[in-house]
Amino acid sequence: MAHSLRLTPVLRWLTTPRLITPLRYLLLLLAIVSPTSWALGEEPWLATSARGNLVLVDKQQALDIVIDSSELPGVVRAAKNLQSDIEKVTSKQPALKNTLAGQKQLVLVGTLGSSQLIAQLIAAKKLDVSKIQHQWDAFQVAVIDKPFADVERALVIVGANKRGTMYGIYSLSEQIGVSPWYWWADVPVKQKATIFIDKKINVVEIPKVKYRGIFLNDEAPALTNWVTEKYGNYNAEFYEKVFELLLRLKANFLWPAMWNNAFADDDPQNMILADEYGIVMSTSHHEPMMRADKEWNRYGKGPWEYSKNPENLYKFWVDGATRNKPYESIYTLGMRGQQDEPMSEGENIGLLEKIVSDQRNIISDVFGKDQLTKVPQVWALYKEVQGFYERGMRVPDDVILLWCDDNWGNIRRLPTPDERKRSGGAGVYYHFDYVGGPRSYRWINTISIAKIWEQMHLAYTFDANQIWIVNVGDLKPMEYPIEFFLNMAWNPEAWPKERIPEFARLWAEREFGAQHAQEIAAIMTGYTRHNLRRKPELQDATTYSQLHYREAERVTAEMNDYVARAEKIYAQLPAAQRAAFYQLVLFPTTASANITALYNAQAKNHLYAAQARATTNDYADKVRELFAKDAALEQEYHQLNGGKWNHMMSQSHIGYSHWNHPPEDTLPVTHHYEPHNSAEMGIAIEGVASAWPKPGNYLLPRFDRLGTQSRVIEIFNKGKESFLATAKTTTPWIILSKTSIQVDKSTRLDVSIDWSKAPIGRATGRIDISGTSWGSASIGVEIVNNPINKKALRGFAEADGYIAIEAEDFSRQGASGHLRWEKIPEHGRTISSMSVYPIGDWQFNDATNAPYLEYDIYTHSSGEFTLQGFFAPSWPFMPERGLRYAVAIDDEPAQIVNLVADMSDATWAETVRSDVRLGITKHKVARAGAHKLRIYSLDPAVTLQKLVLDTGGLQPSYLGPPPSKRY
Repeated sequence: MAHSLRLTPVLRWLTTPRLITPLRYLLLLLAIVSPTSWALGEEPWLATSARGNLVLVDKQQALDIVIDSSELPGVVRAAKNLQSDIEKVTSKQPALKNTLAGQKQLVLVGTLGSSQLIAQLIAAKKLDVSKIQHQWDAFQVAVIDKPFADVERALVIVGANKRGTMYGIYSLSEQIGVSPWYWWADVPVKQKATIFIDKKINVVEIPKVKYRGIFLNDEAPALTNWVTEKYGNYNAEFYEKVFELLLRLKANFLWPAMWNNAFADDDPQNMILADEYGIVMSTSHHEPMMRADKEWNRYGKGPWEYSKNPENLYKFWVDGATRNKPYESIYTLGMRGQQDEPMSEGENIGLLEKIVSDQRNIISDVFGKDQLTKVPQVWALYKEVQGFYERGMRVPDDVILLWCDDNWGNIRRLPTPDERKRSGGAGVYYHFDYVGGPRSYRWINTISIAKIWEQMHLAYTFDANQIWIVNVGDLKPMEYPIEFFLNMAWNPEAWPKERIPEFARLWAEREFGAQHAQEIAAIMTGYTRHNLRRKPELQDATTYSQLHYREAERVTAEMNDYVARAEKIYAQLPAAQRAAFYQLVLFPTTASANITALYNAQAKNHLYAAQARATTNDYADKVRELFAKDAALEQEYHQLNGGKWNHMMSQSHIGYSHWNHPPEDTLPVTHHYEPHNSAEMGIAIEGVASAWPKPGNYLLPRFDRLGTQSRVIEIFNKGKESFLATAKTTTPWIILSKTSIQVDKSTRLDVSIDWSKAPIGRATGRIDISGTSWGSASIGVEIVNNPINKKALRGFAEADGYIAIEAEDFSRQGASGHLRWEKIPEHGRTISSMSVYPIGDWQFNDATNAPYLEYDIYTHSSGEFTLQGFFAPSWPFMPERGLRYAVAIDDEPAQIVNLVADMSDATWAETVRSDVRLGITKHKVARAGAHKLRIYSLDPAVTLQKLVLDTGGLQPSYLGPPPSKRY
């Protein structure tokens, strides 16, 4: 299926064919039609030839699909979709039949208890289903020889329940080349002339998490406007697309759109269709008893307060339970205020206990007393409700406890050993999207799959395995993290942390072919890590430093590089893949990079205005240009496929003045400077905000023999007329990139050191620059030229007043029994993280017994140093426990730090803004030379990203300085 992509000038150049040679195009085509497509993370079902294997499709026809006439409607619908999928892939449509008559080979689909044909196979001992019998949502796939009289061979797909059968069907669709996102992200199917199924295939799949789903939330203006335009309302026609996607992703659970809608009331067919599809419906964490919040606005009488209006609320909930009795549902218990606010009655635990008791009575009355503990019920411990639990409120053991994150992807609490014994078990409510403080984030994907893995692995380890539900906002553009979250929910054990990078590659290969898969994986990892370390809504001109470590330039260049790589791939892709690539890769990468470039330009505009540079207005123009590009990218997206996704990217995201989003994107404030008509010299030096001729002590950052070898001076014009400046040094060991400098607007002068001429120890010199006006500038240069004994150098060496180390670059480690530090690839703000595994209930009070990482370091100075530890922003998820680490340099006693000692709102807000917790310790280092820095983990989930030792020269920045050189 071809897709047209209407391009504005912003991206039109990408369509140029100059990069596509005939040979490259042929290789691309071969990659697209490769017979080795398979479901993400699963072993392949397909074979490369017919030799001994089952031929699903040959050059003439496709095998018939046989399904019992008594099969359930949802399974029949899925079988029809399989019929359609095979035709999309091969251009040959299989017949869909209810009998075996006249077929030598076939595909048999059936559900235990609903298919007589499957029952016959089991009775004849042709099919052993003992592994999936009575297993929730399980399915089995096998090739069976001589399954019936006159049938030579069959591909059999059997489910333990209707969902299991549908999962098996859609797994086959994915195996042959139909992405779960074929409709929702326009991923084209992989064309094949023939399909062969491996004769040895024997698949048994049983989910590890019972209820796995998404929450459509924060859905206006983007999703709501799209739904209104395409469907009129959140009706069955819309939800049919959602339900099919969920099944193709092996999900079974949905909290529906609810901001201005009510699922069961908006369209009576919604609930009927959900049940046919096998999607278990519920209502969000603050909507009790299968009644949407907006239904109270429509039908409720009196205030939403149980202490004042119990009769009307009770009847309202009775009606909800009665309406949903025929359908598979999970009943949310408890009560919050309307529109997801705390209860107006305050922290009245007794009242809330009565509410839950009355809701249980309703369930007992509607379903029967014998069904009370069998009807799924959940209590969401969201925000202040968790406080009720911590202060002693309890619900019956059969109720699922739904623990929640902090709305920023950090799980607040998990079950204790005693809580793990509860019959109802536990689950997790997670967020990819949020409206609330310290700032709403609703526009684009800002979560990395490594972060999801780290947190949800904790949940699974501590038996929070009944429900995994994630707030996905408008659904698009969260396709990538949604798939990882649901894939991990199906089987967390199939995705150990070591496979995190593999997931990205396999995802890219399935969607776009093998040729670009590794590069696409790198782009996805890069842009999501960037957005996680500072969400676009939280970025501003002050985020990344303009003065230190060239941080703003490095981060902006990093993101621009990802864009260039994505654009290169886009230009090489066949036309049919471009719409999908634009949605899934190019747009989020480009849009994210554009935001960072915009704030970088704004920061320069502000800095240069303060310095009175003639280029001030150039950066104001750049801000306006990038602001316009953001709008153009949005329109680009909305024009895809003739406007299929119109409105989907319309969430405002620029111009926040408080926690919630502005009504429209707002151009950031820029400053204007009007240069005069003469020439006038100004000089700015690296690391200093003010500029000459403003009075000040202008000293370049210190040069160390092992440190940064080049510093920058910018000679700029404050007027319009160009001028010539000259520069000279007071010492022969200061090297200038030029001494005669022509300045129109701004010219860069690089400064370095000739260490062969420099004196040993500390020394100073100056650079004198003259140009226009009455005087000249004198710039100080300071060096530290310590004698270097390269044989003594070991580990990370001090330079520029600090030592910076990525956590994974340890020199050695010590285990404690089976506990040891292990790497979480791609986790954190820079490269990766280290944490102790296996996760468990262990803890240490004596650091000498705890697992440790040890780093070799080398200092050229001595004194009291400050060590900064950058850690994941996790919570103390066990009551009365902390997140403690211990640290020591050489033989000093280990200092114990509890990362969560301060859990104030202000500290938490800063933690989630920056996605990191900082641990600070002071250390006395008595001598220069080689040292050992050792860090211990005393509690599980202490996750280290980076260490920075300030030896006297550390400068403020967002990410900390780049890693030091290792010897």
